[in-house]
Amino acid sequence: MIKKGFESKRENKLVCLKSDLVVVGGGLAGVCTAIVAARDGVKVVLVQDRPVLGGNASSEVRLWALGATSSMGNNNRWAREGGLINEILLENLKRNKDGNPLIFDTILLEKVYEENNISLLLNTAVYETHKSDQNKIQSIVAFCSQNATTYEIKATFFCDSSGDGIVAFQAGASFRMGAESPNEFNEGFAPDIEDYGNLLGHSLYFYSKDLGKPVEYKAPSFAINNADELPRIRNYRLNEHGCNLWWVEYGGRLDTIHQSEEIKFELWKVVYGIWDYVKNSGKYPESENLTLEWVGTIPGKRESRRFEGDYMLVQQDIVEQKDYYDRVAFGGWAMDLHPADGIYSQYNSCTQWHTKGVYSIPYRCYYSRDIDNLFLAGRIISASHVAFGSSRVMLTCSHGGQAVGKAVSICLKNKWTPRTLAKKDNIGKLQLALSRDGQSIPRLDIPDNKDLIQIATISSSSDLKIDQLKPCEEWKKLKFNMAQLLPLEANKKYCFKFKFKASNHTFISITLKTSSKQKHFTPDIELEYKKFPLKKGIQEISFSCEKKIPIDSYVYICINQNKAVDIMQSDYRFPGVMSLFQKETPAVSNYGKQEPPMGIGIDSFDFWTPEKMPGGKNVAMSIVPPIQNFFSTNLLNNNLRPTADGYSNVWQADLNDKNPELKIKWDLSQKIMSICLFFDCDFDNALPSVLVTHPYAEIPFTVREYKIYNGKNIIYEKSNNYQAINRIIFDEPIITNELKVVLSKKEKKIPVSLYKISAYAEKQP
Repeated sequence: MIKKGFESKRENKLVCLKSDLVVVGGGLAGVCTAIVAARDGVKVVLVQDRPVLGGNASSEVRLWALGATSSMGNNNRWAREGGLINEILLENLKRNKDGNPLIFDTILLEKVYEENNISLLLNTAVYETHKSDQNKIQSIVAFCSQNATTYEIKATFFCDSSGDGIVAFQAGASFRMGAESPNEFNEGFAPDIEDYGNLLGHSLYFYSKDLGKPVEYKAPSFAINNADELPRIRNYRLNEHGCNLWWVEYGGRLDTIHQSEEIKFELWKVVYGIWDYVKNSGKYPESENLTLEWVGTIPGKRESRRFEGDYMLVQQDIVEQKDYYDRVAFGGWAMDLHPADGIYSQYNSCTQWHTKGVYSIPYRCYYSRDIDNLFLAGRIISASHVAFGSSRVMLTCSHGGQAVGKAVSICLKNKWTPRTLAKKDNIGKLQLALSRDGQSIPRLDIPDNKDLIQIATISSSSDLKIDQLKPCEEWKKLKFNMAQLLPLEANKKYCFKFKFKASNHTFISITLKTSSKQKHFTPDIELEYKKFPLKKGIQEISFSCEKKIPIDSYVYICINQNKAVDIMQSDYRFPGVMSLFQKETPAVSNYGKQEPPMGIGIDSFDFWTPEKMPGGKNVAMSIVPPIQNFFSTNLLNNNLRPTADGYSNVWQADLNDKNPELKIKWDLSQKIMSICLFFDCDFDNALPSVLVTHPYAEIPFTVREYKIYNGKNIIYEKSNNYQAINRIIFDEPIITNELKVVLSKKEKKIPVSLYKISAYAEKQP
């Protein structure tokens, strides 16, 4: 029993903590920051004001996590984010391919729970920030509502990934809120604030469920009763739920921080009013057996403060894919702005303008220009309102968070400030560390002098040559323009043979296209064009190039639409090779071609996008001379995905090689403490975290089984791999001048492949 008499005042229980890093905000960006830092030995306290991790990706909000792939609706080939966030998505695919948001919660929690260097404080809200001097944070104070405990946490570095930037705000860091004028950064897409508004609003989702019997519904008194007058109600489709309802948005003309509760209540009014309209208007008779299964209790917030770093990302950086010396992450979502009036707006639900390829993000966007020990992650990084329209999406935020986590580790080891790390002589340390983690920084191939494989001789039992994409006796009607994307060599003339089936006498046109810049995969340059007559029935057509391919490049063999013609398909698949279609993906404002208004600084171009698996079969064809882009020497470069300069960057074994071998030899014996293998995980495939059901629990391209030998002795074997990166750390060093890696073929019609293998004399270089 506890019995206390009267006291004039009592204080909450106080717990004082000290760490290397405090991460405030447990969304995907904060989670990635914390885990990456912790895996490098940094002591981290992760403070999250909600009961679950994930932020907008959590079961509280249920927004799918997307990024540069733009749900496979743009020209950003092989663009899914790498490193830790890819590890998380592949884990979610394995255990949660049906997209249950509750399971995704547990995967995030597990990843954090397994890191001994992370102290996790859930339901804990920061309310004070203390500084040791004008430009340095000393500690934060937070309160946990569930255990009535106040935490005072001191640290060397702080990372604000809280969405609204509570720590950065209280520390006095420079920030912006709202849209810049077009003149400030010469951004043609900057909105007209009078009609379009300053801010993007919040969204609130709901789920419905069929109970198999009639269900009545009476709306609460606060629900709107005029849902039929909402301009966006035309967007609603019965049985559509979750984040497909992103257009149920409101609050862009209000203070999205201090009026957030008002915005939420207005969205409740709208959601319950929409459901009343669905159930009781008589216009949706199929809803008779439906009930509301779930309505969000906190909205997904898009925009509030953006804090200023030493560089601010702007529209031109994204459109032109500018590469700065300190690039550490990338994005590729469209510049995506929404009318501030949201659900009540007469405008389209959003305006999205894509770019021809992925853009890189400078490290200088990820720390405060005012506070010497404050990093920024998530949507609050240093970006203009227009650039924020792209950089705000969760996988882009996560990718940046990984860079911050690694930056903290380097700053601690070198006793640097974030700004010191940004110097041209220092930033290479961060870029190399991220490269080792599979970050895949665009157009940056940084040498790794500690990688022992770089001084070895590497050979393989076989290297793939593609002289044909074998037919599978399945035909594809040419309802859309179709293309086969292939990596071709300079100074060669190619001949391609295809099989067509025509329903009548007609013509078929074939065009060879490539990209104007080796920064993107948009086919905006025509190399050759030919038109062929077709007779009724099945026939073979041969396209012989009149000109040599000018430079090593990815080339699109474009077969023009003709609904009277079918083309033979192949069900053989190869990393770095794919089929594409010029068709619409309205969900991401892709209507086959992008044609922006004049003068807004955005390119016009055609979209060529893949079909999602198990669709997307290749075009059956023969190829002379064969494509030889898949040598074992590819394992020596640092690109972990195909690049627009025409290189697949992947070693692939011959299709008939069921247990291909890699042999690695050194002139002198080496001490090896760790080995890292980078497998193909189909970076072109978007892996939304929730709502979507994926056809496979594992990526078919990823090698499942392999063994590593030192002489005749097996020093490591794996039998159930589904991850892209396998990092092997030995208890005792391996002393050898030769290793052999034997990999097992998983899929009959997909070759064994590997992007890179590294070996180090240290456990963690």
